[in-house]
Amino acid sequence: MNAPLNSNVPGKLTSNHYKLRATIVFFCFVFLYTIILINLALIQLGQHDFYEKLGNKQYNVTVTQRPPRAPIFDRTGICLALNKEILSAFILPRQMEDAPALRKFLARHFPAALERLEAHPEAHFLFVKRRLSNTDQDLIRASGLADINILTEPSRYYPTDSTGPVIGITDIDNNGLFGIELAHNDELAGTPTTFSLYKDARSGHFYFKRETKIAGTQGTPVTLTLDSTLQFLVAEAVQETMDSFQAKEGLALVMNPTNGDILAMVNLPSFDPNALEQIDMEKTKNKIVTEVYELGSVIKVCMALAAFDEKVVTPDELIDCENRRTTIIDGRVVNTARTTELGIEPFSRVLQKSNNIGVAKVAKRLETKLYDHYRRLGFGYKTGIDFPGEREGFVNPPERWSKQSLFSLSYGYEIAGSLLQLARVFCIIANDGFACTPHLLMQTTDALPHKQIYPQSTTDTVRQILDSSARSGKVAQVPGYSVVSKTGTANMIVNGAYDQNKNSFTCAGIVSKDDYKRVIVVNIKEVVQKHLLAAQVAMPLFERIAHKMVIHEQLSPKPEHKKGAYDVL
Repeated sequence: MNAPLNSNVPGKLTSNHYKLRATIVFFCFVFLYTIILINLALIQLGQHDFYEKLGNKQYNVTVTQRPPRAPIFDRTGICLALNKEILSAFILPRQMEDAPALRKFLARHFPAALERLEAHPEAHFLFVKRRLSNTDQDLIRASGLADINILTEPSRYYPTDSTGPVIGITDIDNNGLFGIELAHNDELAGTPTTFSLYKDARSGHFYFKRETKIAGTQGTPVTLTLDSTLQFLVAEAVQETMDSFQAKEGLALVMNPTNGDILAMVNLPSFDPNALEQIDMEKTKNKIVTEVYELGSVIKVCMALAAFDEKVVTPDELIDCENRRTTIIDGRVVNTARTTELGIEPFSRVLQKSNNIGVAKVAKRLETKLYDHYRRLGFGYKTGIDFPGEREGFVNPPERWSKQSLFSLSYGYEIAGSLLQLARVFCIIANDGFACTPHLLMQTTDALPHKQIYPQSTTDTVRQILDSSARSGKVAQVPGYSVVSKTGTANMIVNGAYDQNKNSFTCAGIVSKDDYKRVIVVNIKEVVQKHLLAAQVAMPLFERIAHKMVIHEQLSPKPEHKKGAYDVL
């Protein structure tokens, strides 16, 4: 007998069961979607800022771009510092293909890089070496290692080695380290531009938009008063003298006294500014500005200016130099060189022959006023040159004087000055008593009127006494030009005492003809041969530089000079 069709059969589902289950599943999905929608709403509203920043990291990139560093020019437009690209090598420690081979290569050729890698194995980026030499490049190329990558970086190139202590150099990141590069770093470097780039978050290669966030500025070129050709000629002359006398050091300065322009500034031995890793920092000093010395008898020019200004002596007054090398004045011993021995001579002759005994007797008349005049001439003060690290020097003040001090000061001891300060004194003489401020930057505005330090009558008297055309004996001469010069030989201090065998030889002077005026100061230190004087070492160098200078400036076209307030002198 067959069962009814609508009877319940175990294991089979009725339509009501299907409807119930479908309803349950439906509401489950509704519940889940509701939760998802609620979470999305919470994310959109409650965590909006967080996810916006996360998204920006994926497709928004901020890039800072520095402008090229501006060049440095000499007064004629020749480039003294320009840009070039250098190669550097780097690795990506987290993405190395052949770590053992890389470590072996680094251990052999770049051990410092291996040390950095061992110290930072999880770093994203490490330099192997920056500023690769040609040898380094050949080694890396020959290794065939895919893990070493090469990139280009900005750097500087300096065509003239002898300007190194003046121009300075930049560091590995192209920031100024010293000299003009440091003093004018912000001006030369400019300011960076910051861009915001929007890219494809997946590929990272396609950029949809570029927006400037911070607008940068280009670097401003710097023009110096130096004449690079004259700088080379002066450096050549100084090196020849150093080689001839086997000297330890040589310095030379050429200056236009009318406007304070420094045309050449040489410090030897120098360094190669393009070989950063081989630089001896001691050779980077611009010692003409940053070092002070006891200058010896060249200071007698300053004593003469003081004596004439105070009217304690006249050029024709007879001074008894006692015809000897050693004498006693007020119980103190005063020595003079054998070549300077004199009897009773006019003071002009005493100054020309540089006799210490006669000079000391005149200085005694000045007493403490000598100190006042040295300070008036700028010793113990900075000149105001636009160069970092200038030293002010020292003049022993009267309250610290011994019985010997007045005599020592009259012929160049107990007073320490820079060659730049000495050049400024000769500029005063060349300018009829007016001082000028030395500078290395070309002036873009009219010069201010300069202060008159001495009356013209006083400077004329000294200039006439020291004029080579009016003197006899061995003096610096340049045919067709007036040459006013004075030498000085000073013993150097070693271990707290003056060493008779270590000397500093100085010659300073003026070369002029009509409106043309130049001041030259040279200094040579520690020659091998003993018992020499500045007249044998420094004066020939002064003369050699003067000859090279006048020939060069006669042949060279003169750069346009904007007439300033002081040019009327």
